[in-house]
Amino acid sequence: MPKVSQDHLDARRRQILDGARVCFARHGYEGATVRRLEETIGLSRGAIFHHFKDKESLFLALAEDDAVRMAEVVAEQGLVQVMRDLLAGSSPQLVDWLGTRLEVSRRLRTEEDFRRRWAERSEQLTQATRERLRRKLAAGELRDDVDIEVLTSFLELVLEGLTSRLAMGMPAAGLEPVLDLVEETTRRRRR
Repeated sequence: MPKVSQDHLDARRRQILDGARVCFARHGYEGATVRRLEETIGLSRGAIFHHFKDKESLFLALAEDDAVRMAEVVAEQGLVQVMRDLLAGSSPQLVDWLGTRLEVSRRLRTEEDFRRRWAERSEQLTQATRERLRRKLAAGELRDDVDIEVLTSFLELVLEGLTSRLAMGMPAAGLEPVLDLVEETTRRRRR
């Protein structure tokens, strides 16, 4: 049997995640049956579950993949930039990401086991936000009269609110000044 290259395995994994994102966004976790996953991804269940133990593992990998991407943006440009990217994008990938994010929120609210498993993964984004805020504080760019934990929670709450708003199909127009205000509230005040 011929060996499959790591590049091929990585490309196949990416294909599965991209297709699963579309399927979960379109049908929700429960509605994303194995048959629907096969149809959307374009692969057999054997090929899909060769890479992922089960549907739950696939969904968590997808959500983790999204969290890692967001953490990378946060580390380099900040959580407000993630929000700006959400406002700027109207691509199908954004809509699919929003659908997945809402599904994560629903499952966090209703499933204790999922909540425990997700807590490990969501910490990456929170940690990236804290680290960026600490760097900004050290550089004298961040306000020093509010604890970093409070600022982290504030930014995460704004992100969740924006995500919910966009996922509900509410207009994004006019929200740039709101994000400017969010950014301004975290900056060090000039004396």
